[in-house]
Amino acid sequence: MAARGHVQDPNDRRLRPIYDYLDNGNNKMAIQQADKLLKKHKDLHCAKVLKAIGLQRTGKQDEAFTLAQEVAVLEPTDDNSLQALTILYREMHRPELVTKLYEAAVKKVPTSEDYHSHLFMAYARVGEYKKMQQAGMALYKIVPKNPYYFWAVMSLVMQAISAQDEKLSQTMFLPLAERMVEKMVKEEKIEAEAEVQLYFMILERLGKYVEALEVVQGPLGEKLTSELQSRENKCMMLYRRLGRWSECNALSCKLLLKTPDDWQSYMMYFDSFSHLMDESWTPPQEGPPSAEGEVHSTVAQAISFIDERVNTEEAKESKHQRGPYLARLELIKRLREQNCPEAQQLGEPLELMFQFFVKFGEKPCCITDLKIFLDLLAPDQRVQFINRLMEAVPLGAPGEDGVALPGDPRALQRHLCVTQLSRCLGLQHTDDTQSKLNIIKELKAHYRHSLQFGMSCLKTELQFFDMYCVMAAHVYIDLWMETGDQNMLWRCLGLLEEGLSHSSTNAQYKLLLLLLYCHLGAFEPVVDLYSSLDAKHIQHDTIGYLLTRYAEALGQFAAASQSCNFSLRFFHSNQKDTSEYIIQAYKYGAFEKIPEFIAFRNRLNHSLHFAQVRTERMLLDLFLDADITSSLEESVRSMSLCPEEDDIPWDNLRDNRDLTVHVSWNPSDRDLNEEHRQRSVEEETLWLKLRSLTLRLIGCISSLNHPTAPRNSEKTTENGLSAKPSFLKSLLSQLENTINQASQFTEKHAQHQYPFLGPVPSRLAGFVTSGCCQCQLASLQLPLHLQELETSGLDDSTELQTQISNLFKSLAVQLQDLLEKCKGDLFEVKDGHSNTHASLLENLVYFVETICITLWVCSYCGSVLRPLKSSLQKKKKKRKEASTATPVVLTGFQEFSGSLKSLLTHALEHIKSQESDLTALKLGSLTLEGQTPTEAEGSFMKTAMDKVQSSYLRSLQEMGELLKKRADSFKSLKI
Repeated sequence: MAARGHVQDPNDRRLRPIYDYLDNGNNKMAIQQADKLLKKHKDLHCAKVLKAIGLQRTGKQDEAFTLAQEVAVLEPTDDNSLQALTILYREMHRPELVTKLYEAAVKKVPTSEDYHSHLFMAYARVGEYKKMQQAGMALYKIVPKNPYYFWAVMSLVMQAISAQDEKLSQTMFLPLAERMVEKMVKEEKIEAEAEVQLYFMILERLGKYVEALEVVQGPLGEKLTSELQSRENKCMMLYRRLGRWSECNALSCKLLLKTPDDWQSYMMYFDSFSHLMDESWTPPQEGPPSAEGEVHSTVAQAISFIDERVNTEEAKESKHQRGPYLARLELIKRLREQNCPEAQQLGEPLELMFQFFVKFGEKPCCITDLKIFLDLLAPDQRVQFINRLMEAVPLGAPGEDGVALPGDPRALQRHLCVTQLSRCLGLQHTDDTQSKLNIIKELKAHYRHSLQFGMSCLKTELQFFDMYCVMAAHVYIDLWMETGDQNMLWRCLGLLEEGLSHSSTNAQYKLLLLLLYCHLGAFEPVVDLYSSLDAKHIQHDTIGYLLTRYAEALGQFAAASQSCNFSLRFFHSNQKDTSEYIIQAYKYGAFEKIPEFIAFRNRLNHSLHFAQVRTERMLLDLFLDADITSSLEESVRSMSLCPEEDDIPWDNLRDNRDLTVHVSWNPSDRDLNEEHRQRSVEEETLWLKLRSLTLRLIGCISSLNHPTAPRNSEKTTENGLSAKPSFLKSLLSQLENTINQASQFTEKHAQHQYPFLGPVPSRLAGFVTSGCCQCQLASLQLPLHLQELETSGLDDSTELQTQISNLFKSLAVQLQDLLEKCKGDLFEVKDGHSNTHASLLENLVYFVETICITLWVCSYCGSVLRPLKSSLQKKKKKRKEASTATPVVLTGFQEFSGSLKSLLTHALEHIKSQESDLTALKLGSLTLEGQTPTEAEGSFMKTAMDKVQSSYLRSLQEMGELLKKRADSFKSLKI
């Protein structure tokens, strides 16, 4: 708070130390300083609020809120108190309280521009569009400035966008907004570009494209200057909407004459040309062909126009632009799709692409330019095309290894482009194993040769030709997928680790390493790899799934907790951050961005990844803490989990994953397609349903509390537990149905794998095939039967007791089977060769999770059977009966408890055995078949193996510790 010249408010001076302490993060000193100040000046409200901020930041939310409300009820009007309360309420995530503050302030000081402005922004934070409109108009009446008027107009537009009734938007909100702007237009009060943009947005949403076109082309359109060719682009879009293809075509022609490298204009030219051909358009007999000038509606005109653009470029001596040459290929492609024989007049695609390569082959963009036109080549032309391109690559004499290497970076870039195109055409996929090993040998030779050209690069810079290394890794992956030989995977890891040592910031290396380590079941090295990617903002949603998918699945519970926090922190801050973006958009008149911000916020709130991470985080917290550090009931309560409510927006879930984050040169038949995307979304949604239902069922179990004294049926009804069985039964039915759907999905798609560089498979298949799903379902069904037993008692329930006892036996057998599927060597070394079995690790995680659920169910069973047993013993004492047979259900539960203890002991022994075997492994003595690695390659492969070994040990250690804690907590369970 800056001093105002020589006259400074004494309160500002008194408050300054508290502000400084808060700014520096010294919250305790801020509280102490505030207390001192309040002793001398009890009525200094701002000091009290600043103290509340200090309390909030030290975790004392209740005290902070109480203190803030003491000031808020006084309805302060001083800036210091209002701003401090605004900061506090925002930190408490209670923006709705800020609106009440400024509503009161505006009533007390109705002529204050600042208070009205703050009130408007407070409404903007909570999306109160109707009140925003009213606040904007009230502000305009006090201070008649254009921005305030258009705040009100934009608030009307937002009411239209957010309205559930589309008819209401089109008949009331938008027409009213239109009339308000028209009033300003007639009075010639339009001043800024933002106001014209808003008028355009309103007309566009009303579907009044003709009126919008008149605005853009009229005097108001002259204000559209912030973007290059803003008026032309808007006209083009409106012509397209109106289906006025002749104007669209003519305008794109004009733009291309000015900017012959503008690809969007080429696309618009070709689209409009196609429509004109389909409509058999003919020019009018009188007047110009269109309002924009000459129109091209015949194939001959289009060919002539594109040839002219190419010839103009050819006439240049240097700095040729790529657009015209690519446009020629695009026209050939479109004419072929329409079966036009005139396509031949433009030339042979093979020759045209060769000429393009000669001109632009040394540019890194050459591969992406030509890749989209490779379908123009006939299958029998592919080898010929690559051979032709190789003729234009200057190579030196072959070295000792028989590989001819380019002598300079430009030649190397040409060679890299040809190699990439070769893979895109599928030529690398048709070779046998030895040919592929030769390809890898050549790629590695070129990569290592290229390193000399990057000697002067900084550590943060990429090496010029890292793509050689990435492509060699892809060929290794091909060999591994085709042969199942894991040696190829180790070589691939070693090569990528080598590449990363030279190019420490290369994201493609890191993403591939991350994927490969996860496939091997090693999560430990992934944490550092993902952290070094330095994912920012939206990337936590688009690529965060690469981390969160495997963390818990591979037994790294601490890392899983951390990775979930990374993602959730972003999603939770999104709501607050987006509100700030919206406010800034209002302040600076960027009205067209406001709906985009709202849509962005909704897209993140409905993110499939967000729903998954939130669910997995709650399950993880329960698996790690419930009945260990606190009771299950307390753990569920602390996370505000309400089993009766399903807060996942199933109908609006959005898949925001970036499934193309890995660079790929695979041909279209091996690449990611729409079917893969849809199947992956279906799979991920099914998995989310299973986990969500499991979480809610655990929450249900925690709510079935039992006091030590037995309940009769009347008390049960009084306590509201009579409704529990029906709700529990409903959730169990949903879980059973979802498991059936998951089984059918898994069986249907068992033979259909995703591309390796495509979607990451979810945990669904392992969950079904391991038997874990049926085991968890059987366990979660027990409370339903126990509730029935509790109601009927032990005397008249022989058949029910037998049924429950059989369920206990069946569950014990299923758990034993689940443990058996975890047995085997994680890291198998045989005859100097190694193989890993990551599925065993995932099965062990399923076992641990199932044990946690089973022990919670056992705890509930104990709470039901304990009072029943106690009641039975009291009856025996009263009647002085001789010892009779123990009820079947009690015997069954005791046997089940004993088998669980034995099972936990065996599981812990198995984990210790695995740890011992892994620790004893001598990875340095391993040999890999195939090409003999150099000493450096061997070193990097050994590093990769060490990382996998270390990760397995950590996973086993964390699972062992959790099982041990579970075994200890189970010891206290007795009836």
